[in-house]
Amino acid sequence: MLRVAMLSKWHVHAAGYARDVIASGKAEIAAIWDEDTTRGKEWAEELNVDFEENLDTLLARDDVDAVICCTPTTMHDDVLVKAANAGKHIFTEKALSTTVEGCTKIAEAIDKNGVTFTISYPQLFNKPTKFIKECIDSGKLGTVTTVRIRNAHSGVSNGWLPDYWFEEKDAGGGAMMDLGCHPMYQLAYLCGKPKRISAMFNAPLGSAVDENAVAIIEFENGIIGIAETGFDSYHSAHKLEVYGTDGTIIEEDWKLKIKTKSTSEISDAYIEPKAEEADQSPLIKFIDACINSTGTPDSLGLSAAISLTMLLENAYISDKSNKTITL
Repeated sequence: MLRVAMLSKWHVHAAGYARDVIASGKAEIAAIWDEDTTRGKEWAEELNVDFEENLDTLLARDDVDAVICCTPTTMHDDVLVKAANAGKHIFTEKALSTTVEGCTKIAEAIDKNGVTFTISYPQLFNKPTKFIKECIDSGKLGTVTTVRIRNAHSGVSNGWLPDYWFEEKDAGGGAMMDLGCHPMYQLAYLCGKPKRISAMFNAPLGSAVDENAVAIIEFENGIIGIAETGFDSYHSAHKLEVYGTDGTIIEEDWKLKIKTKSTSEISDAYIEPKAEEADQSPLIKFIDACINSTGTPDSLGLSAAISLTMLLENAYISDKSNKTITL
């Protein structure tokens, strides 16, 4: 049984991770630390586990094998370096850091101490993304020219995100730093190495951080990727579109349709393909990797984490400078 410490309930996914740990039957929550003492104590009481007010004390405990980090994003640099130096396996919310420099410091500590690391990129393992990746890699779509991904919700316009979500000193940014992580890491996974990036953000409803954001990325293989995100969209469909010389795939709200030169010989209409079932979540992959000593799960390691931060950091630089940034 893997013994896990929850580090903060700041992130909106923290409670869900705790439930998943308990439901897994493979791990248990040994203790909680939170930078907000009141919130941490209440959560520990709710889960009937220990609360440690001091992070160093928690990380020194022998009954903690691993940590799940849900602190404010800007705290990751310090918290994750400490966790790695204490020899604890690390599962973290995205982004790993708000800067590549911060990622490098965390990576050095993880490599030095040989702990298992996993970042939460859940949309790499759903059915549409797996199917699309296979189609791109197999050449079924010919030469891929454009990939567009939209992930947006109404967290600001309908007022359901917590107020602290808009504190740049904690979150490191707004919609792109949060929800925009998903299209950004998916683009990196599907399209390869980025070459340059241009971004435009704004806040039409007056938040202190970006509410509406678009980034355009040119990849070294010639693909142009478009990442769209926002907190002001009522009932926005989740969309992933891939356009190639020999075929097109469109995913909308997790439903796939494909049309290629070969399918056009059968029908003029789009075909709904059968895709493999979704894979295990990153958290379950992490728990299994720790228990079985198999190392970081594929596509969820430091390289992927640093790639995301590179895109995010330079997207913000692009927006603020009104320039295209060469990567």
